[in-house]
Amino acid sequence: MIDQPPLFGTIQPVRHPESAGIQQRFEAFHALNPWVLRALARLTADCADKGFGRISIGMLFELLRYQYGAATKGDEFALNNDFRSRYVRLLLAEHPEWAPLFEVRALRAD
Repeated sequence: MIDQPPLFGTIQPVRHPESAGIQQRFEAFHALNPWVLRALARLTADCADKGFGRISIGMLFELLRYQYGAATKGDEFALNNDFRSRYVRLLLAEHPEWAPLFEVRALRAD
């Protein structure tokens, strides 16, 4: 039997100094886990194709957690909620046509 890689990839743990802000932690996580953005884009496209008028990044995160957990065994999925707003901004930078689907608020200071 051949071992297959996880459906979306493996979450890489990231160690940060105590002083690291959300943006710094997000950039490190995203650099190690680029599949997360691709998976969120697939989920967003699917929702848009189905006619959703609004999409919550929270809903997408929970769907991604569910799919990851159902597809893999072992490691705990660590998708930090602090990164939600950063992922929405990346999604909209790549797909400005999705702007009406998401509510984007001002970023909190780190």
